[in-house]
Amino acid sequence: MAGYLDNYGVVDAKREKIRKKIVYTVLGLLVASTALYFTFRNYREEKQLSIFYDLLRQQKYQAAYEMWGCTDKTPCRDYSFTRFQEDWGPKSKHADLATMKVVKTKSCDSGIIQIVTFGGKDDVNLWVERKDRLIGFAPWPVCNPRLPGPPPAS
Repeated sequence: MAGYLDNYGVVDAKREKIRKKIVYTVLGLLVASTALYFTFRNYREEKQLSIFYDLLRQQKYQAAYEMWGCTDKTPCRDYSFTRFQEDWGPKSKHADLATMKVVKTKSCDSGIIQIVTFGGKDDVNLWVERKDRLIGFAPWPVCNPRLPGPPPAS
């Protein structure tokens, strides 16, 4: 015969077990979401640079130049295609992309700075703007928290 107090605390124990599952699930989702955010927050900008490097490897210099926002419709006044060829063309010091290595990628509010080295000798800081994913040279080696993006070219 079951006594009156045999089930005492069973409901409270079940409620506590459900609460723990909810708390652990929420914490797990929070940790997973944070990890995914920090893993993929720069994905589009890094992919843009990857495409740029692939175009250089394929010697499609005009297409790579256009990734800097320089087209026939919107020419770059201070960065001509001739100058681009001097920096990235087949006779430039950055022509051998086999020696190129990505050293570090730094995330800024309005874009990323990717530091690449060529044979360990020459470091290049590249900037990719988040809003339009245009590529350019980073005007500084680290993100400046007071500035929303790269300072205007002088």
